[in-house]
Amino acid sequence: MATRHSPRVDSSATPAEFREAVAQMRAARLRPEVLCEQMPAPQRIAPFASALSADVTVDGEDLGTGRIVLLHDPAGNDTWNGTFRCVAYARAEVPPELAADPFLAEVAWTWLVEALEAHDAAYLAPSGTVTKVASESFGGMADEGGTAQLEIRASWTPDGDIGSHVEAWGELLCTAVGLAPVPDGVIALPSRRGQRGDR
Repeated sequence: MATRHSPRVDSSATPAEFREAVAQMRAARLRPEVLCEQMPAPQRIAPFASALSADVTVDGEDLGTGRIVLLHDPAGNDTWNGTFRCVAYARAEVPPELAADPFLAEVAWTWLVEALEAHDAAYLAPSGTVTKVASESFGGMADEGGTAQLEIRASWTPDGDIGSHVEAWGELLCTAVGLAPVPDGVIALPSRRGQRGDR
């Protein structure tokens, strides 16, 4: 992946385990509908951080967006139960009638849990929120109809290869926008546009 932003710390001072985790993060394989690139990471949450952002695009239309941040504190963090933490965000447009479903938030959380399990991404201490936002138009905008968005914010402590956690996040994005899952035994090959290689 082409790095668009200068690293915020001298690479020689970066712990080897964090460098390895970032390499795993960048090597994750995502579906061709997911265009992913590096983005600036938060500066004050942990001593070391790396972040990716993504848009889910189908037939030229952006259906959803998200980001995932990998935090690392070599000294550990009691609330994390470890030295790493994944912080993820996903937002998708959903049909207004779906947003009215009282079980949507609970179902959306299970999308994350199932994606982590499907990618063998072991984790600890999960937490998060699911938010539904519905809007209706009136007056001169009445013809535009209603719109709705679903937002999933979550964090968890990864255990094992970070790439599997990034892949689970990518699956969450695709599920949230309503894409059918990739059949078992089929490996999604990223398109050139979605592949995070040197540009």
